[in-house]
Amino acid sequence: MIISRPKITISRRTLLKSGSAALGGTMLTGLTAPAIAQGDNELTIMIAQPHVGGAELASKTFEERTGVKVNIDAVPMGAMYQQIALDQQSGANRYDIFQNWYCTIGAVAANGLAVDITDLIERDKDVVQPDDFIQNVYDAYSLYEGRRYSLPYDADNHALYYNTELLERLGAEVPKTWDELNALAERATAELSGEGIHGHSLMGMPVPLLNVSTFANRVANFGANFLDADGKPAMNTPEMMAVAENYTALAPHASPTPPEIGYAESLALFLGGRVVTMEGWMDLALNAQQDTDSMVRDKWGVVPLPTLTGDPSTGRAALNAGFGVSLSAQSEKQELAWEFLKWISGVEMTLAMSSTNGTGIDPFRTSTVENPVYQEAAPQTHQIVKEALTNAMPWPTGPEAPQMLEILSRDLATMLVGQKSPEETINGVQRAWERILR
Repeated sequence: MIISRPKITISRRTLLKSGSAALGGTMLTGLTAPAIAQGDNELTIMIAQPHVGGAELASKTFEERTGVKVNIDAVPMGAMYQQIALDQQSGANRYDIFQNWYCTIGAVAANGLAVDITDLIERDKDVVQPDDFIQNVYDAYSLYEGRRYSLPYDADNHALYYNTELLERLGAEVPKTWDELNALAERATAELSGEGIHGHSLMGMPVPLLNVSTFANRVANFGANFLDADGKPAMNTPEMMAVAENYTALAPHASPTPPEIGYAESLALFLGGRVVTMEGWMDLALNAQQDTDSMVRDKWGVVPLPTLTGDPSTGRAALNAGFGVSLSAQSEKQELAWEFLKWISGVEMTLAMSSTNGTGIDPFRTSTVENPVYQEAAPQTHQIVKEALTNAMPWPTGPEAPQMLEILSRDLATMLVGQKSPEETINGVQRAWERILR
């Protein structure tokens, strides 16, 4: 999800497999070269730094096919919304296409930053193939007040990764419930911390994409929701209180100190064999097995997240992170930019990016998770992806969502270090959200 590697590695399997892997030259299909007016042979896309690898792959193949150069402007993950807003408000208007975190789609649309592409999708549906998008992802990532302002670029949910060697040392089983996960973490830390090994790597850094993701894993499985059916805050419910208490109970037995652990730190701990379990995105599987510095190659496994009761049929994932790509409302090359938007989220490129280590892209199309190329690249996770995303819990996406999630993230961090109790935290977030949504 949010890990970039210094070099893109395109595996031989992706190049050699049939099934429109689409990685270069004459292998590419499904792209009609647009009519390009003189001087209109360049585009600029704003992409978050961890996803530059996917954009480079898409822009290279697009230029080979059409002659249109796509310039990539990489920005920090947390600065995407501010960057596109500043670009348009200042009149610079550098971007033709921009990446957005799906929880900002309401703000992007309400503030007029993106083009309403609903009619373009319908016009070009034979190429876009909207029915191939995993629909739960497609709607959450693109819809605002019944209109669409984005196409998916990276669909994200978590699974539970575990170190098989450490589990064997402990004589333990893979936890099936959240209480079992906490108990395993407590035992492992007690027995192995002298060797620098902890039970769990908990991403608790106060960034919504990080600590709200691990919190949301429990929200989805405890029967809680961020908002009720009427769109009102639902934070002060018994179910949400149980989530907060379970989350807090894990912190003392996780790698210290959770509010200082982001994705890079968590990944390093897992790949270094220093934690027993970790909640992480789907491309962690590629890192574990293919990274040259991985110390857990062939010593790891992955399963769907624990559930409240241990019955996997009752489990539900959360749409943690996840990104779309939009047309800038101020671009003077919107038709040309639309061609690239279709390409980067198209069937061929989705398969290519999702099957290539280093792109940071996870699947968002049914055809990708069902394709043998992706299944060979991610043999342990492809089935988890499809099942998880189909019914995953979306986060808030209204215009106020970014502010709401920042408050939740901040207060979760203070809760994890004991500055606030779970009850104080949950009730405080409820009151803050109610003020925002009045």
